[in-house]
Amino acid sequence: MRRRTLLVSGLVGGGALLVGAAALPMRSRLGHRDLLPLQGGEVGLNGWIKVRPDGVVVLAMPRSEMGQGVHAALAMVVAEELDIAPAAVQLEQAGHESLYGNVAGSVEAMLWFEPGDVEPGRETAAVRASRWVLGKLVRELGVNATGGSSSIADLAPLLAVAAATARAQLLGAASLQWKLPVAELAIDDGVVAHPSGSHAHFGQLARAAAGTPPGDVVLKRREQWRHVGRGAPRPDVPDKVTGRARYAIDVREPGQLYATVLHAPLLGGSPGAVDADALLSRPGVLRVVRLPSYAGSAPALAVVARTTWHALQAARGAKVDWRAPPGWPPDSATVQRTLQHEARDAAAGRAGHAFRDRGGALAAVAQASRTLVADYRAPYLAHATMEPMNCTARVQDGRVAVWVGTQVPGFARAVAAQAAGVPEDAVDVHVALLGGGFGRRLEVDVVGQAVRVALETQPAPVQLTWSREEDLRRDFYRPAAAARFEAALDDQGRVTALSVGTAGDAILPRYHERVYPLMAAPVDLPDKTTAEGLFDLPYALPHLRVAHRATRHCVPVGSWRSVGHSQNAFFAECFVDELAEAAGVDPLAFRLERLQGLPRHAAALALATERAGWGRPPPAGRALGLALHESFGTIVAMVAEVSSAEAAVRVHRVVAAVDCGTVIDPGIVRQQVESSVVWGLTAALHGRIDIDDGRVRQTNFDRYRLLTLAETPVIETHLVASTRAPAGMGEPAVPPVAPAVANALYRLTGKRLRELPLQP
Repeated sequence: MRRRTLLVSGLVGGGALLVGAAALPMRSRLGHRDLLPLQGGEVGLNGWIKVRPDGVVVLAMPRSEMGQGVHAALAMVVAEELDIAPAAVQLEQAGHESLYGNVAGSVEAMLWFEPGDVEPGRETAAVRASRWVLGKLVRELGVNATGGSSSIADLAPLLAVAAATARAQLLGAASLQWKLPVAELAIDDGVVAHPSGSHAHFGQLARAAAGTPPGDVVLKRREQWRHVGRGAPRPDVPDKVTGRARYAIDVREPGQLYATVLHAPLLGGSPGAVDADALLSRPGVLRVVRLPSYAGSAPALAVVARTTWHALQAARGAKVDWRAPPGWPPDSATVQRTLQHEARDAAAGRAGHAFRDRGGALAAVAQASRTLVADYRAPYLAHATMEPMNCTARVQDGRVAVWVGTQVPGFARAVAAQAAGVPEDAVDVHVALLGGGFGRRLEVDVVGQAVRVALETQPAPVQLTWSREEDLRRDFYRPAAAARFEAALDDQGRVTALSVGTAGDAILPRYHERVYPLMAAPVDLPDKTTAEGLFDLPYALPHLRVAHRATRHCVPVGSWRSVGHSQNAFFAECFVDELAEAAGVDPLAFRLERLQGLPRHAAALALATERAGWGRPPPAGRALGLALHESFGTIVAMVAEVSSAEAAVRVHRVVAAVDCGTVIDPGIVRQQVESSVVWGLTAALHGRIDIDDGRVRQTNFDRYRLLTLAETPVIETHLVASTRAPAGMGEPAVPPVAPAVANALYRLTGKRLRELPLQP
């Protein structure tokens, strides 16, 4: 049984969403109703659900909404079990209690290994100790993180049980009051009723229900679902369209001041002498604040002014003696050459950690009379969220208030407390809507900076906003990566062995160091996140070895939407097409032959290729490319229809087949596929961060291009029917985009592109 199966044991058995006991930490994940803050006659039924006097149901929401629709989907799960409309469920930010931690996401993120990743007897004492410590931290701290496409997988089964328990309590309270059997009662739109005419809404029954044992909690059967699987209009859309939605950058508190940040133009540099008098003479400028390093940020300067415009204009003209970093400045071209050498050594068994080593791949490749060898590369990438990094902070009377769009409110709280020198229980974090996250808002550097400025402006609150130039120059980038594939082939072109070596900077150890040092792991731990998507290849091969060399360059790196899968799917699925060509077999047939025993993967491939017209001649001047990838529990097969003229690539159509288990809202799944395709095409066709002598060349959208509306293809999403537990959808459609396009380009042009972005 895989770790995910153990942790997210939300199985769909008998048509009902269940939570397996193995998924629960030592505490009950339903929690106690006393955890919920109550006001105005509200009544808590458990740690997740409370009822207002007018009958409105309120759900404690610990996950962040950044456009992925998780708020709407989870409200739908609760509405389903309580027989109310999804729009009738109101959301409130959950507290900091460990109950609200993301068990599935936290463990998946913090542990480096699947149970079978390390050969018997090869796991070091440090690794075993880290497993134990990290697991205990998850249970005790209850890390609340929105990431790893884990929100639905972690919370949907749990909230179904929480809502079903509340329903049982409400029905039980009505049964006791009216002295009628529970079996004769029904709920419709928040009202409990009996055919005799007795009826009461939730608010009239809540207080009695809170003291009523739920008895046997039975979840709805699949055929009884009215909302789940059918979808509903997203309640957040009208406010986003009309501008009423409140993002962190929209926060306006009484007496609020505004600030922006200035980092050194060279990565690793710091500010020396500054002409503060010249800055203070600029219109609207109030003060200049030196910022130390917070959560991985570089030392910097903040300019405080009466408006963000005044702060930005003054910062652009600031005269600062910037100190160069020690040693040689980073250079992305040099990094890529180094990574390629490291990847080759890893493939040859001379370096790195072997996450998979089945059979004798190294010997088989070395002894083969025919081999196929290919090198692949991927560049640094920025997040470039629509809403630039920002945070509003207020320090007053020994307390700190922070308004921020964050994927990790607990970490934001910890960094704010550190910056202000107060205990964590003196910090209130207000999580706003996120104008894009994609992993960038797993970082909390801007929180520490804002609180440090607020110490200078107290009691006035201050909103610190990064310019787009600062955002692109000082991101925590997706690591540059390189891979080498060495395959042994027999006389008929069949693959007998495959050795894969990759290299790239480790993400998680550096993240733990800068965000939460308590979770920092021993330095000898390999980094699973940069090797994922390769060591778990689905294709049957007699000999397979996958090794990764975790490197460390002086470029800040972090999680980027789909993390290691984003580049590793490109590497793997392009090479699979190369293997198919060497064998003289159609790429679809080649994959299906090696997916025996994996019916979900085969079904997704069959659906995508059938809907895309694979096997039929495409329009003149176009070609189809195929890719298949599983990440975060979801399988996506994708076909891209591509043309190329005058060295410009045009993607006309993308067809995706998705198996994400039980679908909560089909509309949200389709939205996430469309979002992922646009995101993935931006990276595949344009995305790169180049660093020359320590300076990032891309400083705004004139050089860091995004996919335009005119370039966006027709996107079709087809869902594979499933009764499995719901899995993630925020990221899994990103990885197959680049290889599908690259494979189509090869079929079109005869030229194999092994480096991103794809530039014929």
